[in-house]
Amino acid sequence: MTNPILRIENVSKRFTRMPGLAERLVGRLTGGGKPVVVHALTDVSLEVAQGEVLGIVGESGCGKSTLGRVVAGIYAPSDGRVTLHGKPIAREHSGNIDKLTTQVQMIHQDPFASLNPRMKVGETLAEGPRYHKIIPSRDVQARMRALLEKVGLEGAYADRFPHQFSGGQRQRVAIARALAMEPEVLVLDEAVASLDVSIQAQVLNLFMDLRRDLGLTALFISHDLSVVRHVCDRVAIMYLGRLVELAPADQLYADPKHPYTSALFASVPTVGTGKRVFEAIKGEIPSPINPPPGCAFHPRCPLAGPRCRMEVPRLTWAGVGRQVACHLNDGGVDSKGAPA
Repeated sequence: MTNPILRIENVSKRFTRMPGLAERLVGRLTGGGKPVVVHALTDVSLEVAQGEVLGIVGESGCGKSTLGRVVAGIYAPSDGRVTLHGKPIAREHSGNIDKLTTQVQMIHQDPFASLNPRMKVGETLAEGPRYHKIIPSRDVQARMRALLEKVGLEGAYADRFPHQFSGGQRQRVAIARALAMEPEVLVLDEAVASLDVSIQAQVLNLFMDLRRDLGLTALFISHDLSVVRHVCDRVAIMYLGRLVELAPADQLYADPKHPYTSALFASVPTVGTGKRVFEAIKGEIPSPINPPPGCAFHPRCPLAGPRCRMEVPRLTWAGVGRQVACHLNDGGVDSKGAPA
């Protein structure tokens, strides 16, 4: 990719939970009571170009929201780094995280939880630009009302509290708050998942209009494959904290290469006149506390072979613009087509 503005380089994120007093006492007798480590992300690398919308897709617990929070500077990576124009987005010291730029903003899934219920939305929108001196004080109120109008609300709504809005209106306020910081990159974490389908369409159309008008770059995190297909230029598929496939959206949906991607598409119910058998992915996602050796998907993969159970597949090229982390892609298969 030429001149990516956002780079995610070999990022891993681990969360450690220390055992409580009772667990430590029991641990003295049983040999347990050790710190529990959750491997939320493992060696994730991505690049995002100016004006691109990159979709992040996977089952619940795959690490996509954690990746979004790392990119937004809410979490610091345990390993690797995230940069915007070559400069770190955040740094951690003494257990605290300092965000080094306002150019990456996040829109959360639940707008009611992410908005302060004690503040009028105009005050909420103005808080960040006023603190960071992005907008002159004399222009703040007028700019906030203009932002509300840009996202399809009346400027007079600046004097209302969050509870006086519907869910779709609150999400528009959350989008306006992110735009108030004049960001280059937006991270949308399931931003329409909590909305009714008709309201989802309105918010998605708003996002597409803003992307066109403002030249926004975005990470679009979602479990809804139909929404991702409509919105995103490229799609990254994640499984148990790892990136398993990355491709332009049209190529990915036309011809998925990774068995997990194929299983995801097969598990989506469709409405049509033809007969189709609904196929849920068999088995459960392994625990991120104790991930399986080799390919993380091998306990659920119908094509898994001995190599899959021992060796972690590397992300390798599988055509123009697409990468796949699967031993089926690197040629090492047996006579039955399974990885040897």
